[in-house]
Amino acid sequence: MDDRQCKRIGILTSGGDAPGMNGVIRAVTRTGINSGVQVMGIRRGYHGLYKGEVVELNARSVSGKLSQGGTFLNTARSEHFTTEEGLEQAAKMTKVFDLDGVVACGGDGTMKGAAALARVGVPVIFIPATIDNDVGCTDYTIGFDTALNTAIVAVDKLKDTASSHERCSVIEVMGRETGYLALHVGIATGAEIILIPEHPVDRERDVLGKILTARNRGKHHYIVIVAEGAVESSIEVANYIEDKTQIEARATVLGYLQRGGAPTYFDRYIASMMGIKAVECLISGRQNRAIVYRNGQVLDDDLFECLNMTKRIDEVDFQQAKILSI
Repeated sequence: MDDRQCKRIGILTSGGDAPGMNGVIRAVTRTGINSGVQVMGIRRGYHGLYKGEVVELNARSVSGKLSQGGTFLNTARSEHFTTEEGLEQAAKMTKVFDLDGVVACGGDGTMKGAAALARVGVPVIFIPATIDNDVGCTDYTIGFDTALNTAIVAVDKLKDTASSHERCSVIEVMGRETGYLALHVGIATGAEIILIPEHPVDRERDVLGKILTARNRGKHHYIVIVAEGAVESSIEVANYIEDKTQIEARATVLGYLQRGGAPTYFDRYIASMMGIKAVECLISGRQNRAIVYRNGQVLDDDLFECLNMTKRIDEVDFQQAKILSI
């Protein structure tokens, strides 16, 4: 594909929404227009592509979106797209709307969907956006910084009331399979305990022991940060603490609060740079690429190689969190 062939591209957001997705849509649209490329917005992710929900975007339609959370193109999960028939139908829609490429923004599931489209001949560019920061091929995913700051503000407020009542606050943050959010929130808020899926929980050692040790040093309030995938229930953890220590404990689930809100500077900036890079890839003929953030740079890498990359919690970070929690 050369410059003359890339005349129209599509942009979609898929999976869980993340602050900064609107910045990606805006950057792709304005970069495309600046390069003489028509940009089409695909509503409701791969489900919308399957159904042909495609509308033209222009400079005006993305105006004012950079500061907004969520995604104005909406997002949805699609059972149809995961079938061979659904995939073929989605690929057919790219021909119906004469798309020379598709930019797909989302998490791991979105990347798998992008790879599936690429395998049936649709040129794609993947942009990582998820508050879990768990896409293996990139150091950073759009939305993580905003979610982190949202959770920190909430925990700081809960810490105030926990201190007033000499209470233990057990706060559940998102992270079903990975503990990046919980670990970083815990470090940034001075939590006594951080529970993440990557480390099996020994309740007597990791929970009871730490609470009692802190109490014996003279502490009167405690913060426990729990990734949702680390335990069966944060409420059950709070009940365990209260039962074993007689310290009043309350559980708070932050839930979807973490997905919303205006993106931080960093998420706005990275979203913008990744959007520009995605269009540059399509125009220059670099198909089936993943846009990644590595060592402080926005780069592009082979999509299929990226699909097989994994990322794990840095054990040094986890051990340092333990040092800080004494």
